[in-house]
Order: sequence, then C-alpha cells, then structure tokens
Amino acid sequence: MADTEAVLFANEAFYRAFNGRDLEAMDELWSRTAPVCCIHPGWAPIFGRDEVLASWGAILGDAASPEIEFSAARAHIVGAAAFVVCYESLGGGHLTATNIFVREGAVWKLVHHQAGPVPSPPPAEDRNPEPSVH
Repeated sequence: MADTEAVLFANEAFYRAFNGRDLEAMDELWSRTAPVCCIHPGWAPIFGRDEVLASWGAILGDAASPEIEFSAARAHIVGAAAFVVCYESLGGGHLTATNIFVREGAVWKLVHHQAGPVPSPPPAEDRNPEPSVH
C-alpha cells in the first residue's frame, strides 16, 4: 500500500473507531512513542496519551455523541510525518479537522487531532481532492 493510501486508511480508521464507539480501536490508532495532543471543538488542548484517551473514553461513552461523516480528506506526507485535512459533518453542523500522523515502523499513528466549526460543508470541488506527497 502506498504511503498516501496508508495515511488515508489510518484517517478513515479514526472515524470508524469514533462512529463505532470503539475505545479499543481508538487506543490502537494513537502513538505510543511520540507526544500526542487533541483539541476537541470548544475544548482546551489535551496533552499526553492517557489524558487524550480518557477524553475519547468520555466522548465515545456518551450516547448523545453524534456520528461523524468525514469528506474531502487531503493527505500530505513530509518524511516520517503526515497530516490529513478533512471536513466533518455531524448533527447538521460542519467542522474542519486536521489529523497528524507519524510513522511507527510500517504503520501510521495519530499524534494530533483538532477540529473546529466552519459555516458550511466543503465546496463541491473539494469533495474529491488529489493527495500530495512531499
């Protein structure tokens, strides 16, 4: 699997874990060797693997948490790091998200997730973007 496809696969796995309320899968996605951070919409930054996973435990354990559809994912690879920018749609609202990954062996692991509100869904021209590798 090409690196870009692998990064996009890891990004998709993140949203599958979220929508499946699967904390074990979420745990497997986050780096065990690099520093991690997560900024949920409206929250202060959360640093440290244990704290980040505790925040996901609270969100995934809340039956009122909505499902998220992601779209327009663009992957950018720079050496052993990569980031994906995409849109999230949930509960009638829209967010833009950045997910940052590092390569651990042959696998891409999350080190950062941040999402924040945007006024509208992605423009039609952004719904099927081309990935980039640097």
